Amino acid sequence: MEDAAELARIIAAHASREGPLLPILHDVQAAFGHVSEATIRTIAQALNLTRAEVHGVVSFYHDFHDHPQSRPVLKLCRAESCQARGVEALAAALPVQDRVKIETIYCLGLCSVGPNAMVGDRLHARLDAAKLNALVEALA
Repeated sequence: MEDAAELARIIAAHASREGPLLPILHDVQAAFGHVSEATIRTIAQALNLTRAEVHGVVSFYHDFHDHPQSRPVLKLCRAESCQARGVEALAAALPVQDRVKIETIYCLGLCSVGPNAMVGDRLHARLDAAKLNALVEALA
């Protein structure tokens, strides 16, 4: 199970906010790499929500995982602007990576400097084949 003290700190940091659930879940995901069933129960109890309500939010958003990820994740923008700037050719040229998970995301909000990708909370803009390959290799 995750560190109970850290989980309590995260919940306390957001409990007085209006709509604290999403900020809590984002911080839990960042701190522990996933949102476990035990964590869902703790958050639900702290916020006076049902376990089903919290689980529904966790399962709805793709950013939340219910178990630790075995591979680092690179989110590659495939929105229209990045497509116009050649992201599909970049994605097709990527070597198969067993140690890196490539996820599609639609719009990182950096349309003028695409193609773009995101690793964790860090954005990478103006990608070309060399930059994207280096980014994937650095994660592997």
